[in-house]
Amino acid sequence: MNFTGTPFFFDDTNSLIAVGCNAKVSLTLIKPNMVGCELICNTSEDQARNNIPFLDKSGCSSKELSYRSYENCTVNRPEEAECDGNAYIRDGCQDVNECQTLSYPPCRKGETCVNTQGDYDCVGDKKKPILIGVGSGFGVLVLVGGVWWLRKFLIKRRVTKRKKKFFKRNGGLLLQQELNTKEGNVEKTRIFSLRELEKATENFSQNRVLGHGGQGTVYKGMLLDGRTVAVKKSKVIDEDKLQEFINEVVILSQINHRHIVKLLGCCLETEVPMLVYEFIINGNLFQHIQEESDDYTMVWGMRLRIAVDVAGALSYLHSSASSPIYHRDIKSSNILLDEKYRAKVADFGTSRSVTIDQTHWTTVVSGTVGYVDPEYYRSSQYTEKSDVYSFGAILAELITGDKPVIMVQNTREIVSLADHFRIAMKENRLSNIMDARIKDDCKPEQVMAVANLALKCLKVKKRPNMRQVFMELERICTSPEGLQEQNRNNEEGQEEEEEEDVNMINKEVSWSVSVTAPAVCTVASPSSSDVEPLFPRLTW
Repeated sequence: MNFTGTPFFFDDTNSLIAVGCNAKVSLTLIKPNMVGCELICNTSEDQARNNIPFLDKSGCSSKELSYRSYENCTVNRPEEAECDGNAYIRDGCQDVNECQTLSYPPCRKGETCVNTQGDYDCVGDKKKPILIGVGSGFGVLVLVGGVWWLRKFLIKRRVTKRKKKFFKRNGGLLLQQELNTKEGNVEKTRIFSLRELEKATENFSQNRVLGHGGQGTVYKGMLLDGRTVAVKKSKVIDEDKLQEFINEVVILSQINHRHIVKLLGCCLETEVPMLVYEFIINGNLFQHIQEESDDYTMVWGMRLRIAVDVAGALSYLHSSASSPIYHRDIKSSNILLDEKYRAKVADFGTSRSVTIDQTHWTTVVSGTVGYVDPEYYRSSQYTEKSDVYSFGAILAELITGDKPVIMVQNTREIVSLADHFRIAMKENRLSNIMDARIKDDCKPEQVMAVANLALKCLKVKKRPNMRQVFMELERICTSPEGLQEQNRNNEEGQEEEEEEDVNMINKEVSWSVSVTAPAVCTVASPSSSDVEPLFPRLTW
């Protein structure tokens, strides 16, 4: 079939298409049905109106018609029809409100049906998603809060149980009993909570560390009432050391002396018990003696006054306290200096309180090399004269400025300062070992008098007691007259005893140093600043 020059053509779907006006065709090979269409276009401006929607164009009605004779349109569910009327006439199709005509609810519960052109929408409550979100969030918060509270409750209960356990293990019941038996001391000693001390020391920050000692670390703290304190946190201790801690609290609770550091309280809620002391601002005597600066403050007058303060404190402990107390670890690093450079004796961890009728305490040897009584090494019996020996070693430090264990320059021998001092005094060489920093401002007769007193304290036998030492130092400070004559008499009376004492030194003291403190063998000469005691940084 040839349609060349005609308005007809076949497309790829094998459909016959008529284009334009007055174009029609019939296929006679099939049923006599009209396949194309015939359009009537009048030249008049009157537009033909029929039952087919039309598009006005230059006075001619041109229509879009179905090109398949068999194409039909049916609606399976009339109730869902989107329009009502004849769609093939102008304005013949009217929108149907499905929200009202549908036989079933068009929307879910809680939603509102809104009619639209040819359709409808289901609109929910705009506040509902917000309420759902808020409710869900609140529920999550409640759940998380409940879990957090439960966890906190369990942790708190566990911590409380641990605190009670530590309180019992740290001798809290025994300590309370001991404190209750001491009249007038219950109010003075306070039991601090762990939380208080954590706040005071910023959780035991390293920036708060004042120093380290043989028994623990000391932190600087600030209490809520504004008081500055020193918190002594002991190392992990065994049962024997635990008794030492309780002993220190009980002893310090009995003491009321201006030259003894004041115990404010303790904390028993940790694995290692802690003590809270008044804060002493100027460090310890050892640091000041070894200080090297242009603005040196440890002149002879100050050193002598410190010696009097310490002697007074030890005299009080030995004879004026309710029961005699032996310190057992007197050394320069345990002597603290306040803002006026007045001395306060500290660190009573190894102290022992004895009854009036007791003359000594038998115990395992403890102390710091250079300060420990040789007789105590030999017999393991600590007496008040053992504290006297340690004080004599401190007097030797104040005079010489040396450290408690030194190396003799010419012999390269490691000896205690006490031994070296005694030998120098016997050889009349005090001026050679005296601290050069005090030579210009000291009174030589005072220095000699104190040196003779130190020599008495360092005797192996026949030492004075601390009360006698204290009174002698006070006399040296207040009555310098006649010191030269007294010094001469002291030298004559000591010559016979010194020979015996030096022999005892050679046999016993050198043995004690080598056995108990091999680490000090690295010390230098007496004037060197590199010499360190066994525990060089105990600071309160």
